Amino acid sequence: MNIGTLWQHEFIQNAFLAGGCVAIAAALVGYFVVLRAQTFAGEALTDIGFTGATGAALLGLSPLPGMLVLSLLAACTIGLLGERLRGRDIEIGMVLSFALGLGVLFLSLYAASSASHASAGIGILFGSILSVSRGDVWLSLACALGCSLALLILYRPLLFASIDPEVAAARGVPVRLLSVIFLLLLALATAISVLVIGVLLVFALLVAPAAAAARLSPSPARALLLAVLLGLGSTWGGLLIAFLGPGQHLPASFCIATLATLCYAAATLSAHWRQRRPPQVPAQPAHPCKGRRTAA
Repeated sequence: MNIGTLWQHEFIQNAFLAGGCVAIAAALVGYFVVLRAQTFAGEALTDIGFTGATGAALLGLSPLPGMLVLSLLAACTIGLLGERLRGRDIEIGMVLSFALGLGVLFLSLYAASSASHASAGIGILFGSILSVSRGDVWLSLACALGCSLALLILYRPLLFASIDPEVAAARGVPVRLLSVIFLLLLALATAISVLVIGVLLVFALLVAPAAAAARLSPSPARALLLAVLLGLGSTWGGLLIAFLGPGQHLPASFCIATLATLCYAAATLSAHWRQRRPPQVPAQPAHPCKGRRTAA
């Protein structure tokens, strides 16, 4: 397959379209995940969503709706509990461990029911972008548009609440409501990212481009735009490498995760180099009387 005939295949079109939608949603939501230091919440929603995906597959349903439903329910619960979750690391860890173990049980039962189901279970864990249907593309587009529109409406109060929640609450910003809404958006972005990169590698798209953009630009608006560009570049570049690279038949999720990680590593090195570089001292302008002869 060469680049001239690549776009003629429908599964290639679906992969690039769905990957682009997922990359945009993950980058926009991921920036606020980094800003609010809520990567643990993303991990929790991923573990719980994995249980929903495998449970839905075991019932003969599509994994994506199952993951969406359980992730959204978990996001509501985490958002409503709020501060009451602090200091309960043991309880939270036990719940997440049980949810992950339950997902493994569902996955093993699903894989044992038929030989063809084993590959579907691997797709949930590591992504199956080559099997994305046109219906999945439309669902990804709807989710990406929903996330983008919600973040556009909530941009200023959510940014304020993310940077300084105490001052924002004192100014009348509904911090608790914003937290619940944001966790719902995070659950939505996490669930659709599974289409492209799978449960185990979902943070590659959710965190790496956004964290790289935050290191490269202090401006939130520019960092959001840069995160989207890095997410799209990692996704589409990973797909091109998987389809046309020298080692063809590489997993697309591996290529995407690798490019996203390299983006973050390059951004970290760039930020470190800028901090260590000595500041430029502006040249002093010449004195207007310098070089002139004084009158006798």
